Amino acid sequence: MLSIKNLHAEIDGKEILRGINLEIKAGETHAIMGPNGSGKSTLSAVLAGNPMYTVTQGEVLFNGKNLLELSPDKRANEGLFLSFQYPTEIPGVSMTNFMRAAVNSKRKYQGLEPLSATDFLKLMKEKRQLVELDSKLASRSVNAGFSGGEKKRNEVFQMAMLNPTLRILDETDSGLDIDALRVVAEGVTALKTKENATIVITHYQRLLDYIVPDYIHILYHGRIVMTGGKELALDLEKRGYDWIKEQFKD
Repeated sequence: MLSIKNLHAEIDGKEILRGINLEIKAGETHAIMGPNGSGKSTLSAVLAGNPMYTVTQGEVLFNGKNLLELSPDKRANEGLFLSFQYPTEIPGVSMTNFMRAAVNSKRKYQGLEPLSATDFLKLMKEKRQLVELDSKLASRSVNAGFSGGEKKRNEVFQMAMLNPTLRILDETDSGLDIDALRVVAEGVTALKTKENATIVITHYQRLLDYIVPDYIHILYHGRIVMTGGKELALDLEKRGYDWIKEQFKD
């Protein structure tokens, strides 16, 4: 599904990604961990098409297409979804209108007819219940006045509505208490299928108790320096990132 080869990227002339190589197949869940400044969020931003970052070298194929040649909206319509660490507030735009525009935009891209108002509201109710999102939030502006947990639940709700094939969760656990973390993670897990794949970016092992990865990759200084199973996260929990820094000094 996703093939990244020798990916280099920079921002304001400073190189952040220094040769990322990663292969992800449908049905797989990959966790990316690493200390602050290692390039985790940069990788998610580059994959989503954030124009602040410049790719200087490498190749990214998504379902056989050159992802780097696609605009951010086309990447989304092709099935890539990024859940932000700090979701943006959009005052004046209701969740209902926002999601209906997004869902029907994707359907148009796929050559499908737009959902009727009745079918859309039925779908919205079904997916909202999945992440225990209060129905009152649907009539409010996107993320405006939402708590941290509500914003994260809202992100997973949007993911459920759009049904992407590649879900990138950028520190979704940031700022969540245990109950909110459980609800969000269970929603993500419930949406997992053999046809989609997930990239979970996190600092901490606790999220991986709920979203169990097939592979864990340690990112350090813009490179994947170690790959393993869930036991790798447990090692990090015990030994900390200083262990990684000592092994991979520049």
